[in-house]
Amino acid sequence: MGVFSGHWPSESELDKIRNKVAELSGRDAQEVRLVISPYRICPLGAHIDHQGGSVSAMTINKGILLGFVPSNDSQVTLQSAQFEGEVLFRVDEVQLPKHMSETNGLTEQIDLSTPQEECKWGNYARGAIYALQSRGNHLKTGITGFICGSEGLDSSGLSSSAAVGVAYLLAFESANDLVVCPTENIEYDRLIENEYLGLKNGILDQSAILLSSYGCLTFMNCKTIEHKLIHPPEVQNNHEGERGNAYKILLAFSGLKQALTTSPGYNRRVVECQEAAKVLLQASGNEELEPVLSNVKPEDFEVHKSKLEANLVKRAEHYFSENERVLKGLDAWASGNLKEFGDLITASGLSSIQNYECGCEPLIQLYEVLLRAPGVLGARFSGAGFRGCCLAFVEADRAEEAASFVKNEYFKLQPNLASHLNQGPAVLICDASDSARVISNTFSQLD
Repeated sequence: MGVFSGHWPSESELDKIRNKVAELSGRDAQEVRLVISPYRICPLGAHIDHQGGSVSAMTINKGILLGFVPSNDSQVTLQSAQFEGEVLFRVDEVQLPKHMSETNGLTEQIDLSTPQEECKWGNYARGAIYALQSRGNHLKTGITGFICGSEGLDSSGLSSSAAVGVAYLLAFESANDLVVCPTENIEYDRLIENEYLGLKNGILDQSAILLSSYGCLTFMNCKTIEHKLIHPPEVQNNHEGERGNAYKILLAFSGLKQALTTSPGYNRRVVECQEAAKVLLQASGNEELEPVLSNVKPEDFEVHKSKLEANLVKRAEHYFSENERVLKGLDAWASGNLKEFGDLITASGLSSIQNYECGCEPLIQLYEVLLRAPGVLGARFSGAGFRGCCLAFVEADRAEEAASFVKNEYFKLQPNLASHLNQGPAVLICDASDSARVISNTFSQLD
């Protein structure tokens, strides 16, 4: 498959999951509940959430589906469409963080990026129990469930891990009749990733998944945790009476499964942002503040940037310019100026390459191909640009044409990598989606 679009989830996808859970549990398919947990994109706000910057996000109509029925006891039984084996545990077992192990009394870090660790796909379900337990929730009811991601889709750069964590949280809460607001679940998913799994990511991903609304741009200030939905001026119905927009979202896949990191590496860039903040805060007499760039005033950066090493100037320049692009993007979105919004996305992509110095040759080539594609309004990496995909906003009536152009042009530049995409889409045409939710057997509740 080269180019793909369509509704998600389809009724046939949901029926397949219902029937699978019914088979696993011995219950009627009508009893099966479903969690829809979408993937997210970040049009503007690249690489600045860890510095307390402002970001924007929206969900797309692809993601994680989890079908489940509450157990008659505390037993959890899970199977996956992507991974082999069965996960078995009880919700009343005390879950301890997986990123630390005790060996002869010594605490030792475990590398969760290793291939053998990926097989332990049940860690996110256990992590959801850990998060809920750690805030005083006493769970009694387990689930029998089946989880799957959108078929044939490399979810790198789309926050599939956050979507999985959110899916399990919503399922366990539903089974145990817990009423939890989205902001609480943002914190619970942070506990899964930061504390249980030992990952050092921020809260952008789960915030987007839990707070987004169809057709809106989700804004979040990562320093104050303030968030709001920016509505476009028009959300129109198409000729079939369904909701539609003047744009589509393109996801163009590189074929890279493993990150092609370049010196100094992505984690090093986070440290460099902190180093830049420390120098700037000291120079402006604010050294008592936490060394993150959101604590530095833009005017202090302009006055004191000569005190920074060249690479630190670039990191800070990316932060301040990207933060400004996010705020301009909110206005452009609210006024319906998709051209300006797209231009800001493209500028974000360029700053990621030139100032943040992330990316690799195939992803940069893919970014440049997208900018030449007919109808594309703007493009950038979806993620750090070391693997996975690029995203673009494109005029809705030219989406198919643009997708075909990108597929053909990228194949000319990277035939080996492009050949790896034969089993999945090279370019995916997506629509915006709603936030994560649990549904019963009423299909009318879907997008």
